[in-house]
Amino acid sequence: EVQLAESGGGLVQAGGSLRLSCVTSGFPFGDYAIGWFRQATGEEREGVSCISFIDGKILYEDSVKGRFTISSDNARNTVYLQMTNLKPEDTAVYYCAAADFCIFQDALFPYWGQGTRITVSS
Repeated sequence: EVQLAESGGGLVQAGGSLRLSCVTSGFPFGDYAIGWFRQATGEEREGVSCISFIDGKILYEDSVKGRFTISSDNARNTVYLQMTNLKPEDTAVYYCAAADFCIFQDALFPYWGQGTRITVSS
């Protein structure tokens, strides 16, 4: 059974840093792409970053480029999102998801974690 579990969320001040973790199980890690999405209150879910273990492709949403870094520990089946210089507009529930390739369309990601909440105070 494919499972994903996010952790690392919390409350931080603007300018602070957090690292999110996505631990996966139940599927061959190399056959998938892992994406990070977020959903702020009253807004639609949007793509944040993605890393593909099929072709090596990495994507970042424009507003997080230079601030967020996606990485992986393949031996632990884990993907990380290192977030620095956090801003109040980064406040959202963050989800990791698995799909066949990296693209910022959540409908194309069949498998999702439960989410972890990030609150950035001003």
